[in-house]
Amino acid sequence: MTDRIEWVLLAYRLPREPSGPRVAVWRKLRRLGAIQLLDGLVALPADARTREQLEWLADEVLEAGGESTVWLGRLGSAPQERALAERMSEALAADYGAVATEANAAAGEPDVSRRRTVARLRRELQRIARRDFFPPPDREHARRAVDRLAQTVVTG
Repeated sequence: MTDRIEWVLLAYRLPREPSGPRVAVWRKLRRLGAIQLLDGLVALPADARTREQLEWLADEVLEAGGESTVWLGRLGSAPQERALAERMSEALAADYGAVATEANAAAGEPDVSRRRTVARLRRELQRIARRDFFPPPDREHARRAVDRLAQTVVTG
């Protein structure tokens, strides 16, 4: 990573009760791939999509009676930036590993089941890719495992 990147940050606080809005915000942040820096402070690499998504979430927090602010910034040093990127990458490695494990386990299933599994795992890879800003090596391993499974459906 030679170029420093801009980050979009969401600082937010929600009332403890009801817990529904807090859970909804947490789930949306997870789907986006946001990394939690501190309690109530998350970050994503800044682009038009991530800025818009965090702005929408900030509005949701306000509507639920909370407080929120969206910030743009750069980390103070390249090592800090690398560490944050590595944390984001490691978080996805487990998701990619689960896809690869499931693809490998499905190899012995009947053809109809393999076909469904391939379709579902390809959708899962697409969902993961939407929040994959710093791809771990596990990404290619998972893609190859799904491709191998797909070949058993087509040829086998």
